[in-house]
Amino acid sequence: RSAVKAMMWRVIAGSVTFITSLKFSGSIAVALKVVGSDFFSKAATMFIGERLMNKSKAGRSSGADSAGRSIAKALIWRLFAICNTLTVCFFISKDFSMASKVAGSDALFKTALMVAFERVWAKIEWGKEYQVDFFI
Repeated sequence: RSAVKAMMWRVIAGSVTFITSLKFSGSIAVALKVVGSDFFSKAATMFIGERLMNKSKAGRSSGADSAGRSIAKALIWRLFAICNTLTVCFFISKDFSMASKVAGSDALFKTALMVAFERVWAKIEWGKEYQVDFFI
């Protein structure tokens, strides 16, 4: 579940990053480099983050994530992702202004998208691990 969820988000988020990188750099080559670097670094870290979040019961009722938990997960992830995008863009483009525009616009679009994405996944039962309390 975590791997599928991470990869699906990377496709969605990578599309947004490609568009913003292309808009602010004006270069398909730069946009592809940014998306490629972002895809692999963030897919791995999102998988790990998802596994760690699954260990916490905060914001879970009857196995489903609450809206508050989805928002918290989105904000925590976006903080990491903004730093990652800014760093990747800067190292590829050597232009801090362009990198900050990409990271900033990504933050705006993707934070809302991430909350929606988390809400959809909260409703999908496939692959959920439930802790069953059994008393005799």
